[in-house]
Amino acid sequence: MQVNMLEAKSQLSKLVKAAVAGEEVIIASNGQPQVRLVPCADAAGLRQWGVLAGQFEDTDQAFGEAVDAEVGKLFGVR
Repeated sequence: MQVNMLEAKSQLSKLVKAAVAGEEVIIASNGQPQVRLVPCADAAGLRQWGVLAGQFEDTDQAFGEAVDAEVGKLFGVR
């Protein structure tokens, strides 16, 4: 669908919904296409809970007495 600037200004929410639904929306000025509305893509990266589940071993070991003693020896603290 191609619309002119004035129509786009008055019907922006309708045009955004159409673009999100997959329809091609072009905004024109004096009959010349100027911009195309497209939905934003999700950013890449960790966006969901549990993405790293099962990829790490138990981290509770890092907070045990043996580790505390080793760190104490490294820094001269008992």
